[in-house]
Amino acid sequence: MIPRSHLAKQFTRTALLRASSYSSTTPFVAARCLANTKRASWRDLQQQKSYSGSATAAQSEKETITKLLYNIGSRKEVEQYLRHFSSVESQKFAVIKVGGAVLTDELDTLASAITFLNRVGLYPIVLHGAGPQLNNLLEKAGVVPDYHDGIRITDEKTLEIARKVFMAENLKLVEALEKMGTRARPLPGGVFSAEYLDKEKYGFVGKITGVNKEVIEASIRAGALPILTSLAETPAGQILNVNADVAAGELARVLEPLKIVYLNEKNGLYNGDTGKKIDVINLDEEYADLLKQPWVKYGTKLKIKEIKELLDHLPRSSSVAIISAGHLHKELFTDSGAGTLIRRGFKLFHHNSLEHLDKDRIRKIMEKEDPEVKTGLVSVSSYLHQLENSKQGFKAYGDEPYEVLAVVKNDDESGSGVPKLDKFIATKAAVLNNVTDNVWALLSKDYPALTWVVDEADENKGWHFDKAEGSFTKNGKTLFWKGLDDVGAIEKVVSQFLVAQTKDAVNAATSGSSAFANGQRRSFSSVQQKTSSFAGGRRMFSTSTQAQRDVKKIGLIGARGYTGQELIRLINNHPSMEISYVSSRELEGKPLEGYTKSPINYVNLSAEQVKEKTKAGEVDAWILALPNGICKPFVDAVESVEEGKRMVLCDLSADFRFTDSWTYGLPEFNRSKIPGATRISNPGCYATGSQLSIYPLLAHLGGTPSIFGVSGYSGAGTKPSPNNDVNHLKDNLIPYALTNHIHEREVSHQLGHEVNFMPHVAPFFQGITLTVNMPLNKTMTSGDIREIYEQAYENEKLVHVIKGVPLVKENAGKHFARIGGFGVHSSGKRVVVVATIDNLLKGAATQAVQNLNLSLGLGEYTGIPLA
Repeated sequence: MIPRSHLAKQFTRTALLRASSYSSTTPFVAARCLANTKRASWRDLQQQKSYSGSATAAQSEKETITKLLYNIGSRKEVEQYLRHFSSVESQKFAVIKVGGAVLTDELDTLASAITFLNRVGLYPIVLHGAGPQLNNLLEKAGVVPDYHDGIRITDEKTLEIARKVFMAENLKLVEALEKMGTRARPLPGGVFSAEYLDKEKYGFVGKITGVNKEVIEASIRAGALPILTSLAETPAGQILNVNADVAAGELARVLEPLKIVYLNEKNGLYNGDTGKKIDVINLDEEYADLLKQPWVKYGTKLKIKEIKELLDHLPRSSSVAIISAGHLHKELFTDSGAGTLIRRGFKLFHHNSLEHLDKDRIRKIMEKEDPEVKTGLVSVSSYLHQLENSKQGFKAYGDEPYEVLAVVKNDDESGSGVPKLDKFIATKAAVLNNVTDNVWALLSKDYPALTWVVDEADENKGWHFDKAEGSFTKNGKTLFWKGLDDVGAIEKVVSQFLVAQTKDAVNAATSGSSAFANGQRRSFSSVQQKTSSFAGGRRMFSTSTQAQRDVKKIGLIGARGYTGQELIRLINNHPSMEISYVSSRELEGKPLEGYTKSPINYVNLSAEQVKEKTKAGEVDAWILALPNGICKPFVDAVESVEEGKRMVLCDLSADFRFTDSWTYGLPEFNRSKIPGATRISNPGCYATGSQLSIYPLLAHLGGTPSIFGVSGYSGAGTKPSPNNDVNHLKDNLIPYALTNHIHEREVSHQLGHEVNFMPHVAPFFQGITLTVNMPLNKTMTSGDIREIYEQAYENEKLVHVIKGVPLVKENAGKHFARIGGFGVHSSGKRVVVVATIDNLLKGAATQAVQNLNLSLGLGEYTGIPLA
């Protein structure tokens, strides 16, 4: 279960930008169907030679591109959507309608996006308009555009110009695709047949009466993407003008594709009251109320009505996406999406009695999707009996076909008084169609405060962490909660969770059977017991008795440096972490200052000693806070024993930032990959700030960003050098590593886009300022750009977007980055963004704790001051 809304609204465009760098000579076989390679049509395509290399080379390229897609979502998400899209005939994948403004302002981005789809074996059918271009030429020709009922009145002169415009724009897109090595076939006519809509009223405007599918299918059989215009012809051969949206709808009715995509520059539909983008519209549930909204009028109302009429005649698996070209991959290949998804969906239900529920359908989904039922730990009938006899009552949620089922108990057995989400199960189809998102939103309205328990090995654990405001893990189970603002309430639910876990363990040990004996109780259900585990009134997080808490043991190697000291401070105040070992060659034998949880002395651990302590299970995670090129012996030692393969290693050096087998730990862009990861490469300080500064504008870059970075001298480490000599730095600013700095390579590698980086060291101790100059591929305003950043980071607690220019002195000692400035050149084609970040905190120690929280199953921001 990964509902649409849980990911950040912006996404890594590494894949998109890397795809655009392929030359036209890249081996490119048109037959790259992911799942249906045995079909004869695809075998025929594999014989095409004009744009091809060997089949092996094509397969290798497809695999490479598929891996790049993992940058925008999890492997599971990408592969399930590829299988989904490849399961239908090629012409039924997607119809993409491209607005004329996109062809003018975002041609390269559009061509890159379409190329990427084709290189993983997909064949979108592209239909484009040319409204702005036509208006421009009509104005030059002295023709005043005229409309009636929103339809362009088309006389002979207008039609003559329209035909030329459509032909030119069609060829422009085809040529842009061909330059990227993507075969494309121009089809400016011959697809749509039509009759006059009303010749006296509208002139040469057509009403489509038929679609020639053979022309489209022939293009795909030849290995070329069909690029269509909306021009139609009468049986007598007269050309007629048809609105591109209307033509795309008629095309979709005939082909019945899985996706209908409308590309616009706004990246979706926006709520007129709040100004926020609408993620999902579930027409069966929301259509009537949506049309009553005062901001739904004119073109917006017309578009929603047309989409409703279109989807009413298509299979429920079809959907419409309104998205920008730069976000197309995010929309197609991730559960979170990026633009506005419109689907028929189903009406949702919520009932508090079994009488109103379809028990046969409940049985069907539970037997198919509920892991407890599938493994025999509980039967459907016993669970329904339990609900029927629930003293406090329950409420069940779902959709009409029962592809999602959620059950909330008004109070669990512990008597905590907090409702418990007892079940949330869904079919794959429901996940793909994002029905889960609507069900979650509905139950959240009824239950703002909620607890639930998930198995620690759950593959969707990252989603639960995102939805929760707090969590606690014990004995392979993770307790989540939201809406609990009172510390006492949190203590109570955690305490009862621990009691339940202990009782389950005792039951399992004494009975030799599952804690679900007789199907009477789920393993995460609390019990009716009032004994508190908060001895002496102290919070569970502060006790030292291991039986009362699940505290992660941390080993810190390289603690002498500034970052090591910040890590010690953070762990000292962390409720769920404690230091087991702190290693420093220079400080060996000395007491660890600033750590109050227990007395600890510095040790000087060798690689062999690290191996022994790993094998003995004396730590849950090692933090390697060592200089570049030093940590490999310790990594090898951990990996040489079986226990080490499951242990978390968090490396703060640059040694593994370019290694695919390690997870790059920048949660704002890579959050879904970190939960459960055992090898984490913590990003560099400059690299973190630079990526945060550039990332939201990746799709709008018109050249190479230049980064002017200035760091306090703590960034030069504790080892004496001219770069941390305060006398040398006085009244000075020292540039260093003028080209090819490690962070220049790191940022370029992670973003998939080359950057230029010029680092400097300044006389202040702590903090970084980055002034980032970025060429743009289209004209933009400062307001446009700030809005993009605000949307990108609106849910990020460690990234603050401000209107002014952030200052180092205001951000030193803070655990978050600040981004602002947004100065746009008078041409509108260049922007300067300024970011500040504490190099020792979000640039190092804080980010390490953030990554450890995620990988160890803790709340992402646990132990991190957010103010």
